[in-house]
Amino acid sequence: MDKLSAINDFVVKFANVNGSGSASANGLFAKTIIRMGVPVSARNIFPSNIQGLPTWYEVRVTEAGHLGRRGGVDLAVALNPQTWDDDLQEIVPGGYLFYDSTKPMPPSKFREDINIIGVPLTAICNEAYKVPRERQLFKNIAYVGALSYLINIEPEVVEAVLKETFASKPKLIDANLQAFNLGRDWAREHLEPIGLQLRRADAVGDRIFVEGNDAAALGAVYGGATVCAWYPITPSTSLAEAFTAHCKKLRTSEDGKAKYAIVQGEDEIASIGIVVGAGWNGARSFTCTSGPGISLMNEFIGLSYFAEIPAVIFDVQRGGPSTGMPTRTQQSDLLLAAYASHGDTKHVMLLPADPGECFEMGAQAFDLADRLQTTVFVMLDLDIGMQEWLVEPFKWDEKRTLDRGKVMSAEDLEAGASFGRYTDLDGDGIPYRTYPGTHPEKGAFFTRGTSRNRMAGYSEKGVDYRDNMERLLLKFGTAAKLVPAPVVRKAKKKTKTGVIYYGSTAPAMDEALETLEARGQNIDAMRVRGFPFSDEVYDFIRAHEQVFVVEQNRDAQLRTLIMNEGEIDPKRLTKVLHFDGTPITARFLIEAIGQQLKPVKASAEMAK
Repeated sequence: MDKLSAINDFVVKFANVNGSGSASANGLFAKTIIRMGVPVSARNIFPSNIQGLPTWYEVRVTEAGHLGRRGGVDLAVALNPQTWDDDLQEIVPGGYLFYDSTKPMPPSKFREDINIIGVPLTAICNEAYKVPRERQLFKNIAYVGALSYLINIEPEVVEAVLKETFASKPKLIDANLQAFNLGRDWAREHLEPIGLQLRRADAVGDRIFVEGNDAAALGAVYGGATVCAWYPITPSTSLAEAFTAHCKKLRTSEDGKAKYAIVQGEDEIASIGIVVGAGWNGARSFTCTSGPGISLMNEFIGLSYFAEIPAVIFDVQRGGPSTGMPTRTQQSDLLLAAYASHGDTKHVMLLPADPGECFEMGAQAFDLADRLQTTVFVMLDLDIGMQEWLVEPFKWDEKRTLDRGKVMSAEDLEAGASFGRYTDLDGDGIPYRTYPGTHPEKGAFFTRGTSRNRMAGYSEKGVDYRDNMERLLLKFGTAAKLVPAPVVRKAKKKTKTGVIYYGSTAPAMDEALETLEARGQNIDAMRVRGFPFSDEVYDFIRAHEQVFVVEQNRDAQLRTLIMNEGEIDPKRLTKVLHFDGTPITARFLIEAIGQQLKPVKASAEMAK
């Protein structure tokens, strides 16, 4: 039988039972590989219950540094009988199955084209431990020990990571090392190393392993946020928790006083109401939620848009509609966020592709919200928000100042500045505002969610309403010049084929483009990073005969936005959709796009 061979380039997938304590062991596996200088791309695929259902942890070992999922499994650690058959089917021919061989399995439960590795984990731990819970927990560390011998993880690195992890609990260091060595020693005595091997490398550098929610929360702190109002919902809860932790370190005075306010509202409606109220009062404020929360927040989002009050919403998207798949990832809130609330509304969206951009855009969102006096959405998803990604250290310009937008001071008003709350003085659609209490007589901080004239006086005159609505549209056009510009990747050879994508699709898409180009299928690529779209997006479409739009939802929401906002012929945009709740893979994209590519036409123009 063929045995798959690879060095620093393979995929390991753990199949466990939720609540079994496997998460720590699987995380240890990934982190020790990083410590050996080899990058990993890790994905935790977990159920929406406390315990009992299947859970998976996929680790892509990739010295090339690919951040996306590849597709396929080279080594399956199958420890859940419920998912055994499905887990076996994912293993590529010549790959490896690692399982607990304490109880014999019939030959019919295996595949002839894969290599079987049995380790009696339960028997080993039953002999070493008397307490049932210890047997379960340390069995997880024991399989990491066995794997360490099979694929050449250095035990000294494991020991170092354990010492750091349990620095405050030294007894746990020794206990975990004992379990690790139980598995490693058994494997060394009974097995041979397999064809998938780790070798020390220097490919990690100074990169950090961090979740997108944590990065976005830190970006909010650096962006000047002082108010967070939220209601728990998967997968955004950890963003509010991270903001709390960062504020305790960075927004607490020397005498221990908190220079921030974090409020858990009674529901999502109350939370966004607090955010809008704080924004009206001049505080930089935000909430974090997911699709169901946005559905509930629509009325206050409309108030922010029409009354022109700054607010930031971090939307960590998940599978929908309704309760949907709370612990699965999708990019399915685009239309919901772009046009949230009734009437003619349009909202600014930022589209980060990894935790690094979550930090950058997490800070930038507050500048944009103040500058534009509106709600700004930062559109994460579960794959970015709740997974650890290997990214460059965050950078911050210490000279950077907060952009508070068009705010008139008491001095401006005393000097005779003309003030009308909804008057456009500069031709960009953005009026001036004042903070409450700025001046006892001059200036008006009163604002309206009803139709009004330029001085914020109530009016139902058609001319006043139309004037206001057209100005809001002009302001939206100004936003197109302020949101992050698209990132364009030109093919090595001239081509009339293009692809547009965004967000967490980026790592898999970038890898797929390399493979397609190596096959002679050249594609220009554009990653959009903000909405409203700039003219550059529409120019890109017009410059290509065939344009794929890749996204992780059923209804092609990005494609719909592009068609609607740019009045683009649907025939020009080809859908590439992935929406099963798992992160998109490079192999899926290579197949989906490669099969649809039009034949390249040889011509003098194309040859240039």
